[in-house]
Amino acid sequence: MIPAKLSGQQKNRRHLFTSLFLVDFPFRRFRLFPIFTFHPTFIMRTSTLIAATAGTIVTGLLAYAVYFDHKRQTDPEFRKALKRNNRRMARAVKEEAEAQGAMQREVIKKVVQQAKDEGFPTDLEEKEAYFMSQVAQGESLVAEEPIEAALCFYKALKVYPQPKDLISIYDKTVPKEVLEILAEMVALDSGLKLGSFTGESAAPESHGVE
Repeated sequence: MIPAKLSGQQKNRRHLFTSLFLVDFPFRRFRLFPIFTFHPTFIMRTSTLIAATAGTIVTGLLAYAVYFDHKRQTDPEFRKALKRNNRRMARAVKEEAEAQGAMQREVIKKVVQQAKDEGFPTDLEEKEAYFMSQVAQGESLVAEEPIEAALCFYKALKVYPQPKDLISIYDKTVPKEVLEILAEMVALDSGLKLGSFTGESAAPESHGVE
């Protein structure tokens, strides 16, 4: 039997739907499933539709911005409502910051007390090794874990012979956020007398957080 010639439409349909994905096995080849390909005309239409949709969205946003600015300038009630919303949002942000601050203070108290309960080395060689370990660990944590970093610097401070000299070094090398947390930790430890670093006024030197 002589196969009938394919029409142009049939050829296009064949082009779209009859490409097959073949997988070679050791002894034979299996046709698993057809891979559908898309005609260039279809791709062009899709791109045009996406561009038109994006243009509509941009136009809508611009129209809303113009409307919003007009209402803000001409409608007193709208301006009052906008101010109320802004005040409400600012108050919510402030309350959230205060809540986070209170939570952080509780965490600081907890970790300082835990460090005290664990204790600190008393042997000279152990102190030196402990100091070096804590400083190195603190330096590795300053970018991502400020509380943990400050705790390491606090522990190093507890075994250093001259804590005020070490604070002077911290003040030049440790980020401000970590220094502020360290100051809170030191303030919780009555055994460390560092004057202005913790907000006290007794020390002649000034190594506080600027």
